[in-house]
Amino acid sequence: MMREHSGLRAMANLGVALMKLSAVPGRMGAWIIFALVLVVLFAVVGAQMSWSQVASWDTAIPLFGKHLSMTGVGELQWHLFALVVMLSGAYTMQQDQHIRVDVVSAALSMRARAGIDLVGDLLLLLPFFGLLFWFSLDFVAMSHRFAEQSNSGGLVDRYLVKSVLPLGCALLVVCGVGRVLRNAAFVLAPALQQEFLQRAMHDKAAADSLPAGAAEKESV
Repeated sequence: MMREHSGLRAMANLGVALMKLSAVPGRMGAWIIFALVLVVLFAVVGAQMSWSQVASWDTAIPLFGKHLSMTGVGELQWHLFALVVMLSGAYTMQQDQHIRVDVVSAALSMRARAGIDLVGDLLLLLPFFGLLFWFSLDFVAMSHRFAEQSNSGGLVDRYLVKSVLPLGCALLVVCGVGRVLRNAAFVLAPALQQEFLQRAMHDKAAADSLPAGAAEKESV
């Protein structure tokens, strides 16, 4: 029994490690929200001031080309929003902050919730994002081949933002695999779930007791 639990604990630890790894870009990408707010404020001011051309330069740079117009500023908003959405999906899942039917979930045992997550990840999450990742590769490659850019004089190199789609799908697949390993161990050995829950609460309490910068460094 001890050997069996030892193997399940190792499987759960591997799952948790994969989930943490997939969440790193989302945690770091939180700063994109700050940039997005600044761009939105700039777009509002520019619209009120009736600006058209913001700046221009001689050497083309990725995404912006040789100029930045208010059209480009507007497109930059959804570029940044796409980054936030695609990078934060795995982070949200790793933090267990994704949407649930709380009225139903709260009435279930921890083992039952782990079992439902396990079935859902195997039948829905992994197949969906696995297929989306596969088909998005051609989607991004086509955009790169045609050097896709704005039809309204906005941003260029649109394949850069489209490349976030397969990246985000890959992160969700890695996180999903990690959740499957962890939850499978929890279903087979319910005592492990309580053990990991207590460990997570202890780590959170330890992180909260550290200064902000040290806590962030510790979590990474």
